[in-house]
This record gives sequence, C-alpha cells and structure tokens, in this order.
Amino acid sequence: MTITSPTTNGPLIAVDEQLELISQLEETLNKALKGKTSVVRMVLVCLLSRGHLLIEDKPGLGKTTLAKALAAAISGHFARVQCTPDLLPSDITGFNIFNQKDHSFEFRKGPVFSDICLADEINRATPRTQSALLEAMAERQVTIDTHCHKLPPHFFVIATQNPSEQHGTFPLPEAQCDRFSMKLSIGYPGQIDEVAMLNAAIAKGEGEDSTSRRDSPLDLKTLAVIQNQVEKIEMKSLLLDYMVRFAKATREHPGLNLGISPRGLLIWQRTAQATAYLARRSYVIPEDLQETALPVLSVRLGFEYDEGETLLEELLRTVPLPEFDHK
Repeated sequence: MTITSPTTNGPLIAVDEQLELISQLEETLNKALKGKTSVVRMVLVCLLSRGHLLIEDKPGLGKTTLAKALAAAISGHFARVQCTPDLLPSDITGFNIFNQKDHSFEFRKGPVFSDICLADEINRATPRTQSALLEAMAERQVTIDTHCHKLPPHFFVIATQNPSEQHGTFPLPEAQCDRFSMKLSIGYPGQIDEVAMLNAAIAKGEGEDSTSRRDSPLDLKTLAVIQNQVEKIEMKSLLLDYMVRFAKATREHPGLNLGISPRGLLIWQRTAQATAYLARRSYVIPEDLQETALPVLSVRLGFEYDEGETLLEELLRTVPLPEFDHK
C-alpha cells in the first residue's frame, strides 16, 4: 500500500510508515507478553478496529502486564478497575462533588476517562455496575446527572474474567458480551519463554518499570490516523454476501441459542479489515475472516473459546468460503 492519510494536524503519514510503527508496537508487546505472538496480533486487530477486548483466563498470566504495556506503547493513559460486588457505577464513571468555596459542583472523572481501561474480573461486579461500563464501551460517553461527557474515540477496554472461579460472580448478559469485539485466552507460556521471563525479572532490577514510555513507538494522534485507515480497507461484495449467509446459518443452528447479530457482523467486518491492514493489503480476503472468526464469534455465540473450533469448523463446512481472486 502506498496511499497516505492526513493526521489531525494536516501532514501526511505514508501507510508504509504507519505499518512500520505498528510493527514496532507489536514487537514491544511481544517483549511484554513473551511467546504469545498470536494473542498480541489479535489484541492489535481489536485496537485498530476500535473494539473492546474480553480476556477469559486464569489469574497471573500477564493480562495486566499486557494492558499496561499497550498503554505505554501508544503514549496513553492507563487505568485499572478491580471489580468487586461492592463497586458502584460512580466508581467507574465518576461523580459530581460539591465545592463549598464557590458553591458549585465539580465533576471528578472515573477510570473510564482513560485511553486504556482494564476492568479486572468484570463478572464480579454487579449488573448495575457492569451496565455503567456498557454505555462507555458502546457510545464512548458517560452520562452523569443528565450531562454527557465524551470519551476519546480510541478509548479501549480490556476486561478479564476467571473461567474456573464462578462463586459470587454475575455472568455478563448477552447484550454486554456483544459490546466486546472479541474474546481471547492467553494460556500458560512455554518452557523457554517462562525461563526467559524469570531471567528478565532478575536483569530488570528493583524498581525499574518494564512498561516505560521511553520507547513508545506510537502516539494517540497517529493511532487515530491508522484506525481511520483501517475503516477504508476494501470489502468485496462476495465477502459481504458470505458474512450474511454465515450469520443466517448461526441463527438457524440447533446448537446455538443466539446467532450473530447485525452489530456482530459489523464488528467481524472491521476486525477482518484490521487483519488485512496488518498483512499490508488494501482489501480483505477470505482468510482474514477465518483468522478472526474464533475470537469474534466466541464472545457472541455462547461457546467456550477453547471448545469453539469444532463448532466453527462445522459452520465453515455448512457455509463454505467463496472462491476469491487474490490478485
């Protein structure tokens, strides 16, 4: 690709330069989350498609490290919310406080007023508190006392939940699950990568932050330019027709309670566009849809991430991919 895109300040950023910056960002994240290149790639796809990410996995596998590294790498503000049953909606969105000096109300921003927000163990928050995050994710805004506060267009939520500990949890309703672009599972690192992690912890030294902004390959303005570029990636009509037929197959499948919604199709399309962009193509091919199918569909079709491949293969056989000219 050789086309260029204007930044918010006017100058042009060549797509080749954009891709180089994204490659540096990917390399930075791979250093933070060792041995999980496929996970890092999907995180980038989710970010570039302006989505939100749900990570379902056991504690201690690097979810917070990944979120902090991503925020530092894009020179963004990071905020973390530890979800508990006593967490209030205002603890997430913010609240108005009365200033006795000038007898007026001041708005104190909550953690959603950030660039990267980590909602840890989201299923431990009550439905009322979960819904406070819903508007922020879907509309990129929050409403406090009838006043609307806008969030940045690149606002990115990474929510986590532990699949093995369900005591005292509040399962996410289907409407909120559909707000996430994809669901991922990180998994345990391999032997070599885990040894390298331990060695890195020794070499790092006490008090040194491994997610420093000193080597930030990207800034927020450039990220916005790239996200706009992703939206322009071409989708052939035969692929759009295939996606609609695939959605219909999920809605009629006897083993699924829910099929892909129209919003789910839009999210799948955008993630495929981001995948094509990372592959340095100006158009989407069927393989881009295949690559994003499992993480995108697992969050909205109700099957477990690690058990979804069989069902997905069945659906792909039912609705075969169209013949496509890759030239």
